[in-house]
Amino acid sequence: MRRLTFALLLVWTSVQFGCGGLTANSSKSGGPNSPPSSITVSISPTSANVRLGASQQFSASVTGSANILVNWFVNGASGGSAVTGTINSAGMYTSPASLPSPNTATVKAVSAADSNISASITVTLLNPIPVLSNIAPQTTLIGAFTLTINGANFVQGAQVLFAGSPLNTTFLSSAQLTATGTASSAGTFAITVMNPNPGSASSNSTNLQVGQAGGQAGTCGGMSLGQGASLNGFVPFPADNAWNMNISAAPVDPNSGAIINFIGAGISVHPDFGAGLYQGQSIGIPYLIVGQQQGPVDINFTAYGSESDPGPMPIPVTAPIEGYPIPGNGDRHVLVLDNSNCWLYELYSSFPAGTAWNAGSAAVWDLTANENRPYTWTSADAAGLPIFPGLARYDEVAGGQINHALRFTLQSSRATFVPPASHWAANSSSALAAPMGMRLRLKASFDISTFSSANQVILTALKQYGMILADNGSSMYISGTPDDRWDNNGLHQLSSVTAADFEVVSMNPIYTASNLPQGAAPTINNFTANPSTGAAGTPVTLSWSAAGASYFVISPDVGAIRGTSVVVAPAQTTTYSLAGTNQYGRSTATVTVIVR
Repeated sequence: MRRLTFALLLVWTSVQFGCGGLTANSSKSGGPNSPPSSITVSISPTSANVRLGASQQFSASVTGSANILVNWFVNGASGGSAVTGTINSAGMYTSPASLPSPNTATVKAVSAADSNISASITVTLLNPIPVLSNIAPQTTLIGAFTLTINGANFVQGAQVLFAGSPLNTTFLSSAQLTATGTASSAGTFAITVMNPNPGSASSNSTNLQVGQAGGQAGTCGGMSLGQGASLNGFVPFPADNAWNMNISAAPVDPNSGAIINFIGAGISVHPDFGAGLYQGQSIGIPYLIVGQQQGPVDINFTAYGSESDPGPMPIPVTAPIEGYPIPGNGDRHVLVLDNSNCWLYELYSSFPAGTAWNAGSAAVWDLTANENRPYTWTSADAAGLPIFPGLARYDEVAGGQINHALRFTLQSSRATFVPPASHWAANSSSALAAPMGMRLRLKASFDISTFSSANQVILTALKQYGMILADNGSSMYISGTPDDRWDNNGLHQLSSVTAADFEVVSMNPIYTASNLPQGAAPTINNFTANPSTGAAGTPVTLSWSAAGASYFVISPDVGAIRGTSVVVAPAQTTTYSLAGTNQYGRSTATVTVIVR
């Protein structure tokens, strides 16, 4: 009986303790007798240098727990703060807008399974890399100068460098600086911006052209401001541009005599420019020189928009129109040169429309480059050429020399063009009608000694540079600017010169619809905005990568531009369009900046 009782006791004990029916003696995790937790947390990378305005992705690895989630902290604050930077649930750390003191932040990942388990790393915060979009002006003269530097990521203490030497720099905003200095010699000098330590870094560079007063090279910024103002020796476009080429020794075209006879050998030269008014209109094509103070103006197209450069353009609605003060129904050209950025803007059939322009067509020209319109495209002129470089100007004649070809018109032209022209406006099917771009040269044997000194300057230019057919119109009319200093009676003496005194310069190649050059339009690889979202007035850097473009235009707000980036500050949600153009066509891309 005692054996049975003992056996039953053993069975009862085994059931109660072996089967878990009692918990009084079981251990709880974390109790005083429990082993240390086996959970570990690590962060990758183990340290980081992050520039202002940039982000850094961190990842956390958790072992010893099925729950691998972590909570992120910056300097002890969940999710961080505006002062030391923020971090989201995925571990993306975003630096603050300005450097804290000290310039470090601690990023911590805390195990969601056990808040006592964490890992920390140190982030070193650095100033951003500055971005230089453009400078104004882009050209200046020897001596003291002031520059406005536009870009992004500028900080207090940023320094503008002129060929590596610091300029006196004033910080205006993260998108703009001003700098003053003195240039002691002419040449091309690199302008860069350097942000200070911590993380001192230099921007990309852009060139400042420094020229001598009255010189030809690099003096776009030396042009005076105003209507009909002096260019002070500046010659638009490079020396090897077609307008600036001395063709006095070029061969004569085999069909020269026949073409001259078709024009009319006895037709007189007529200077289509002068002083005063004729039938209430000024005589010639006016121009205006503006500076960096002139803002962009929208252009609305009424005829040839698909072949025009989009706006905006720095053309004040008060700019003189051809034929002013009563422009009438003629070509109504408007020509504006920008001495701060060295662009030429030309409109055809121009009508002010409130704060904008209505125009039949428009073209922008980089005065520092040999730009060509796309083949078969017009410009503000029928030949697809710039108008301004072909005008006879009083300041040149008074200075004693014209160093470029002149623009002229003929009554008849055919469906062909010769470089540098890109377009025809045919009104004749005759094989002897002139192609657009055809160049006439005054014969070397023509005696100019009996002409006035002013006319000798014009006639000498016609011997050395010739005149280029740019439009249909009255035959042998030579273009120039209106100026009250012209001697109209003296200019009238040019009518003794006739078409028979000219010869046609060899034309090769001659392009028709059957042999137009073929090629690829520019390739735009990307067009981005950073940031793409922000408050009204926030500086936004538009950046692009492209190949094969001669020039770019960004609409709205910006206009013609060189380089690969520009800073804008939209007041409302705006879609920006980038147009890249070369001699074969145009490519476009868009990006939208959302303003919240």
